[in-house]
Amino acid sequence: MSGHESKLNNITFSNTETDEATGWDRVGNLLLERAQFDKAEALYKILLEQASDEDEKQCYYHQLGYIKKNQGDYNKAVFYYKKTLEILERTLPPNHRHLATPYNNIGSVYMNMGEYSKALSFFEKSIDIKQKTLPPNHPDAAGSYINIGQVYGKMGEYSKELSFYKKSLEIYQNTLPPTDSRLAASYNGIGSAYMNMGEYSKALTSFEKSFEIEQKTLPPNHPSLAISYNNMGTLHYQTGEYWKALSFSKKALEIQQEILPPNHPSLAACYNNIAEMYRNMKEYSEALSYYEKALEIQQKSLPSNHPDLATSYNNIGGVYDNIKEHLRAVLFYQKALEIRQKTLPPNHPSLAISYNNIAGVYTAMEQYPKALSYFERALDISQHSLPSNHPNLKVLRENIEIVKKKM
Repeated sequence: MSGHESKLNNITFSNTETDEATGWDRVGNLLLERAQFDKAEALYKILLEQASDEDEKQCYYHQLGYIKKNQGDYNKAVFYYKKTLEILERTLPPNHRHLATPYNNIGSVYMNMGEYSKALSFFEKSIDIKQKTLPPNHPDAAGSYINIGQVYGKMGEYSKELSFYKKSLEIYQNTLPPTDSRLAASYNGIGSAYMNMGEYSKALTSFEKSFEIEQKTLPPNHPSLAISYNNMGTLHYQTGEYWKALSFSKKALEIQQEILPPNHPSLAACYNNIAEMYRNMKEYSEALSYYEKALEIQQKSLPSNHPDLATSYNNIGGVYDNIKEHLRAVLFYQKALEIRQKTLPPNHPSLAISYNNIAGVYTAMEQYPKALSYFERALDISQHSLPSNHPNLKVLRENIEIVKKKM
């Protein structure tokens, strides 16, 4: 999921010069609602050049930040959002409620860049202001809870992730009509948390609630629908229903190809998911093709130590593992592990996955002492980061017993 952010909900700006300016702002908002980001960018750059005061400029910087984030140009998104923040800090008193929005949006971009501690810091600044200036059940506070939940999910702290998503849902249920698309964002988050915790039936229920709302309220090519299709695909993949998973993931890809630039990181994530499904269907050449498409995009658009690059290296290693090219498999698994060791908390579940995968290759190569060492590291992390009934724990314990018997 990408960071939840309001477009202009928390920004007050002046359109007093001419009726024409108000009309252009409305056109810009309509383009954003339809995800026509290139046209919206051209319009807002013109409006920024013509802006006569700070109030107008901060609004247009905000919109350009939102556009660049959706285009996957995260450095420029941070630049524009910080321009908004600078203007507001000059013109507003400290802890003014309008400062919460740029803090929130900068955090959202840092999350997409894989800089989770920075993201959490900005989200916490945002919610701190909102808690001081808004009523306890205000919907804008719920948006911040969603974002904080996402960061904890990325950091592998799934119980905290679930807790913040549930906080957001409770507020939205008390303040919004039942078909508001913001409710769908909460349900999607709750579903993701349950899926991460291995509680797949609860995840499916939440995803279906989200999808039902989005189908009623959003245009058919909206990015949020792509997220829902992707989540449903991931869930069916986790439960072994690969054809269903592939169908949902290809629907997500169709939407993203329609609305995103060709090197957007979200496209890479979708290619990765489709590749993983082909891999589990034993269509390895097709899987490798999609993995390589994902990796090519990520190498162009993400920092060299971004966690998503680790995912791609891990997955390509998985294909080579499947076709018994063990040395290549270890090479890619080790690349993934190196990035994860640098960027993730020491008990993150993705580190356990890397250790487990390397152990599996060493088992196949009959290097059992090395295999046992990596399996034990994977189990130690998993016991700290996953619920006690998570299926991965059982698999790891079984793998350790198999290796011990062969030594």
